[in-house]
Amino acid sequence: MARFTGKKVKETPGLNMGSMSDIIFMLLFFFMVITTMRESSLYVKIQVPQGTETSKLEKKSLVSYVNVGVPQESFQAKYGKEPRIQLNDQIADVSDIMQWVELEKADRQPADRPYITTAIKADMAVKMGMISDIKQELRKAGAYRIFYNARKGVRQ
Repeated sequence: MARFTGKKVKETPGLNMGSMSDIIFMLLFFFMVITTMRESSLYVKIQVPQGTETSKLEKKSLVSYVNVGVPQESFQAKYGKEPRIQLNDQIADVSDIMQWVELEKADRQPADRPYITTAIKADMAVKMGMISDIKQELRKAGAYRIFYNARKGVRQ
């Protein structure tokens, strides 16, 4: 006859960590694919005005941004406290807009060039004269599709 011994204390088996590295790499690749990098750093402060008639852009990949506002506090020693124009990653003058539009067109596919939209993202405190000067330069450069950024507001 077999001997039966008393109850043994059963140990819990260890976790199988073999597939953990596969899961981590799948998550890493997932976030690498869906993440978009910021194209430029913002050097100017912008508080976007409210708009009642807002709409969304169709293709955001065809949008070039013109930021207008007072420089951030860390850049005020260099650029002053007056509103400035930021094109991509540099502070520019109104006269630089035509060259910037040409560079933006050159970076795009020839089929997409007629559909490039210029978005003006201006602070609420910027005078309309500066916006008008920017629009005139965009018109001279042949950038006729202009979009103004605004917060969605309530119609009264």
